[in-house]
Amino acid sequence: MDKRQAIGSWLSGPRAAAENAGVDFGYRGQQLGLPEEGPGSIARPGRRLGALAVDWGLCVLIAYGLIADGYGQATSNWALLLFFVLGALTVGTVGFTPGKRLFGLRVVALESGTVNPLRALLRTALLCVAIPALIWDRDGRGLHDRLAQTVEVRI
Repeated sequence: MDKRQAIGSWLSGPRAAAENAGVDFGYRGQQLGLPEEGPGSIARPGRRLGALAVDWGLCVLIAYGLIADGYGQATSNWALLLFFVLGALTVGTVGFTPGKRLFGLRVVALESGTVNPLRALLRTALLCVAIPALIWDRDGRGLHDRLAQTVEVRI
């Protein structure tokens, strides 16, 4: 290996270096028994972030317009509380939030397929903390999904 390959492998990350060495990781969701593409496959990060932005914007709009007096710290706190309630109630009952539905996503439990309210409560609480959602595994699931034993899939 020459110096350019060594630097290139460092810049592209350990996964790319391992793939160049011949390691086969498979596709996202293969270990979970999910299809590679189409309905039921792992949701891509762009769609997930878009759904999160829609849900957060909806909660900020409600907090700004109906609860808080102007935009300030109180508005952000109310928006976070509304985001928690919205996520826990909608994911725990129908499996998606308005943003997830708009982007064609659904949260499912790994073993049963439907998310019970306690799992939705745990998942949403960890999502509100934000740090667990930033730690992903090789399937693209956040730590909040791993701890709640859920996965976000395409509809």
